[in-house]
Amino acid sequence: MVLHTSGTTSKPKRVPLSVANLCASANNIATTLQFSPADIGLNIMPLFHIHGLIAGLLAPLSAGSQVFCTPGFNALRFFSWMDECHPSWYTAVPTMHLAIATRAKHNAAVLARHQLRFVRSSSSALPPQLIDQIETLFRAPLIEAYGMTEATHQMASNPLPPMPRKRGSVGRAAGPEVRIRSEDGQFLGPDQPGEIVIRGANVSSGYESNPKANQESFVDGWFRTGDQGVMDADGYLSITGRLKEIINRGGEKVSPREIDEILLDHVSVHQVVVFGAPHKRLGEEVAAMVVLHEGHECSERELQQFVAQRVASYKVPKKILFVDELPKGATGKLQRIGLAQRIGLGFGSYVGGEF
Repeated sequence: MVLHTSGTTSKPKRVPLSVANLCASANNIATTLQFSPADIGLNIMPLFHIHGLIAGLLAPLSAGSQVFCTPGFNALRFFSWMDECHPSWYTAVPTMHLAIATRAKHNAAVLARHQLRFVRSSSSALPPQLIDQIETLFRAPLIEAYGMTEATHQMASNPLPPMPRKRGSVGRAAGPEVRIRSEDGQFLGPDQPGEIVIRGANVSSGYESNPKANQESFVDGWFRTGDQGVMDADGYLSITGRLKEIINRGGEKVSPREIDEILLDHVSVHQVVVFGAPHKRLGEEVAAMVVLHEGHECSERELQQFVAQRVASYKVPKKILFVDELPKGATGKLQRIGLAQRIGLGFGSYVGGEF
């Protein structure tokens, strides 16, 4: 199988995945989630994407489970699909989980009828606030996992109960070997931040027709994920951000995810994406795009003061734009890279544009 990377931080690259890669990854996920013939998965993920293809379809089928394939994600139909297929689990990206949670209050009877074994999330970070909401709604553990196309999806995962699920972590290595590496190529110990690197039977052997990318990404038998992270003494991995998404504000480094989570704690904020905007003197400045809860009002200054109470002043977004919907890619991922250029935001001025 040949897939393209999502292209959230660079031009999409072609990734050939062998039968051995596919089988290894399906087995890794089936083992992590303890699939059996008794399971029924409600697949709402697109089947042109590694998440849906492997976690949503191939892994459960490899264990003899049933899979109910929908025509595509539709939050308005999700709960009627639950009544139709009686699922024991589903997997989705955070934007889908949010849309489902938003409609859940209108579907309390459906939720009461169906007890899920677990809910799974992957492909991008899930805010802690939404994890709590999903677990309460479905009365089931939310299993956050870490995957990418080059690894035929899963690299790490939080385990099922009774093993601990650590909030803010994507869990332990769940298939390939996972290490943290410094800029000079040294492997780092617990609680030392660096780049996440992997190797294993599920990892692609290289990009198709892209020697430059292969030379940069495949080093000494390890694949460089481009993600920055830290691993604790128990082997639980936390992702602190994409290296290309880190905002460099005059030499001060800002993780967009850190500011995302702070803004989501505000009572009026429904969704948010923090990103870097060009600045003539500093290089980059911190900016944010926010969707408010229906019926709520909030000013830019109020949110800036809210963030300033928790972090250093250089991390506070200089500009906050209020929108009805956040820009997303075809698979539901929020698009940080190039967002400022796409909407015409730079040097502290907003000149308009379209998503």
